[in-house]
Amino acid sequence: MRSAVNTAAGHSDSMRHRLAELGREFLSLSVHGGRIMGAALMPRLARITVTLAAGLLLLVSFPPFGWWWAAVVAFAFLAWVLTRPETTLVGGLGYGLLFGLVFYVLLLPWTGELVGVVPWLALALVCAVFPGVFGLLVVTVRQLPGWPIWFALVWAVQEWAKASVPFGGFPWGIVGFGQTTGPLLPLVQLGGVPLLSVAVVLVGCSATAIALEIAPWFRRGDQAREAPGDRRSAGSPPNVLLPGVCICLVLLTTALVWPQVRQSGIGAGNEPAVTVAVVQGNVPRLGLDFNAQRRAVLDYHVRETLRLADDVHAGRAAQPQFVVWPENSSDIDPIVNADAAAQISLAAQEIGAPILVGAVLAGPDWTHDNPESTNSVIVWDPVTGPRDRHDKQIVQPFGEYLPMRDFFRHLSPYADRAGYFVPGSGSGVVSAAGVPVGVATCWEVIFDRAVRESVRSGAQLLAVPTNNALFGEAMSEQQLAFARERAVEHDRYVLVAGTTGISAVIGPDGRELARTTFFEPAYLDVAVRLKTALTPATRWGPIIQWVLVGAGIAAVLAAILHNGWFGGRFVRTLRRGRRRPADRPGEPVGESDETPTDRGAT
Repeated sequence: MRSAVNTAAGHSDSMRHRLAELGREFLSLSVHGGRIMGAALMPRLARITVTLAAGLLLLVSFPPFGWWWAAVVAFAFLAWVLTRPETTLVGGLGYGLLFGLVFYVLLLPWTGELVGVVPWLALALVCAVFPGVFGLLVVTVRQLPGWPIWFALVWAVQEWAKASVPFGGFPWGIVGFGQTTGPLLPLVQLGGVPLLSVAVVLVGCSATAIALEIAPWFRRGDQAREAPGDRRSAGSPPNVLLPGVCICLVLLTTALVWPQVRQSGIGAGNEPAVTVAVVQGNVPRLGLDFNAQRRAVLDYHVRETLRLADDVHAGRAAQPQFVVWPENSSDIDPIVNADAAAQISLAAQEIGAPILVGAVLAGPDWTHDNPESTNSVIVWDPVTGPRDRHDKQIVQPFGEYLPMRDFFRHLSPYADRAGYFVPGSGSGVVSAAGVPVGVATCWEVIFDRAVRESVRSGAQLLAVPTNNALFGEAMSEQQLAFARERAVEHDRYVLVAGTTGISAVIGPDGRELARTTFFEPAYLDVAVRLKTALTPATRWGPIIQWVLVGAGIAAVLAAILHNGWFGGRFVRTLRRGRRRPADRPGEPVGESDETPTDRGAT
């Protein structure tokens, strides 16, 4: 018995000894790992901090903040990080990815209100990959003379790619969309949103190039004052000509375009005027159960239109030539549902004008197992009923439809919430009371081609019916900013109609002529002008974008040739970049401790 007790005690002592050894080993590894991490982090801490600040600055350039100047500072900061000799190719990828994560995670939380936190973060990560690739590529081109120009053009490449892939692209967050309150906005009339984005990035990077030249020059001047007999201390003047010219060119071009935009906004010209109305009926409740409120939502919009009709009959409001209802204002198909059709006809007859009704219609191949539908805008005549119709052509992946449904439904319980909408076809123009109206339904307004096609097809006025009951006020403010950009880009008045807001009438200079508040029933009754002239962006926008993208790709290829990267040489450069904190002499990227401006890059 005593032997068994001694044996058990020995086993216990042995176990405690082993646990103590494991604890010491774990502590040693933790301390060692912490030292390694600290050694890796400390030299990069300044660049990481500046990158985080750049992402936050780009965020606040967008609504609801709208601090347009912050985007310029954001790219000045990011350019500083990516031009440091210590920033390698892999570092550029990492800093760009970090910049994108900060920006998109904080820009897109409204997407999580529909599908949850994990899909929201997944979307932000996918979006952040594009700035990450940008960071990698600009480390490649920073050796070329005039690097601020190439940085801006490479940014145009990544924005084009993000607006194209995957699943048709996601242009939300394009830099130009944050400039609706800024002085550079008129540039969209020349080359659309891509040109405006390039201008913002170019100004920010040029400011950094000037700072990188002037700071060493001041230091050399201090040294010269301390050693007046040493002529070498003073050095040559800073090489700021090219970045200065870039900034002046952007400002001068903006100043040349601004008067035309301003005159268009104040109504200079002989364009005919019409009175139009926008109805915001509101919904009983915000959130995902919006679709369960379909009949109530239709009734709300009928009721608000009847209130408008009463005000018109009483002389408190002008008689509109037509009325715009929001997207999904009739989720009950009025083509097959007689009760819904009767309610819409009642509203149209009372107001005495056609109504553009946002409706969900059964598709031609509709079945219970595959309930395909179209997201449509129907011109509902007070006498003849449904007439012209626009079927939404750019439907939203993971919202209005689910790509690769059989695959994604196994990854998230939210997948089956996606709809079965199919894209329509056509010119994007409907005729309402004889007025050719270009329609961009909700999501379509952020795509350059959707609005441009309708204007080129003869639209004299633009309508953006939208349903933001699922997403909240911040998303509505951002979408309204996109509509303001389109107004200036195509020199058209824009009518934004939201179920819950924000609805607005926007002038061709981007000003809001009237707007509602969020989550309230309201109508807007405003006189606007019908315009027919085509801006350079409307005529040649795609060509200008392809020139910018082509120049950016050419710059990357030229940099690869300039740096001597062929085949395995590029891979070896990547590997060297992982092993060292700074570039070494004799290597193709950052072969010395000089900045790009020290080599005459500007």
